[in-house]
Amino acid sequence: MIRGRFHRVSSLFVLVCAAWLVAIGGCERAHTTTHAVKDAAVTHAASVQTEAPQSVEESPLLLEDEPLLLLDETPDSAAAGGPIADNSRCFVCHINYAQEEIAVTHARANIGCANCHGASDAHIADESWASGSNGTAPEIMYPKDKINAACMTCHSRDELDEPQHEPVFADAAERKVCTDCHGDHRLPQRRCKWK
Repeated sequence: MIRGRFHRVSSLFVLVCAAWLVAIGGCERAHTTTHAVKDAAVTHAASVQTEAPQSVEESPLLLEDEPLLLLDETPDSAAAGGPIADNSRCFVCHINYAQEEIAVTHARANIGCANCHGASDAHIADESWASGSNGTAPEIMYPKDKINAACMTCHSRDELDEPQHEPVFADAAERKVCTDCHGDHRLPQRRCKWK
């Protein structure tokens, strides 16, 4: 009876060890394959390139790369190690804002897209625009004449009392909006109309 238990336990131990070795071997092979595919892609890109080389700012973001927002180390970044807003739900479609000045600055202060535009769950779930249909708008949008008022809900006029901000408070005909100087936070072209 003891011999039978020992045989079952030792068989189980051998089985667990074999599974562990297979898993490690599979991980090593996957790691090697990933590097081989990446090296082949780099070689292919170098051989196909016929135009002037892309600048660092224009180079594509690879899936294996660390998100640039998290690599930037600046004195104002999230109170020296504080939380950074997670805008990943928005960046699935709006990757152009992953490095945009206002989005990055606010994310470092733990203020995400949803803080200004609402959770916008229906907007995020609606992919009908891809087929040419009208999509669902985010919960909160800012026409140009509403931008300054929206920004000033957090940034007080006292905080903005500097000569470069005088155009923000000028007469309507000469008034500038915050995004005229701060970042590129407007889509240059909308491809759909809202429902």
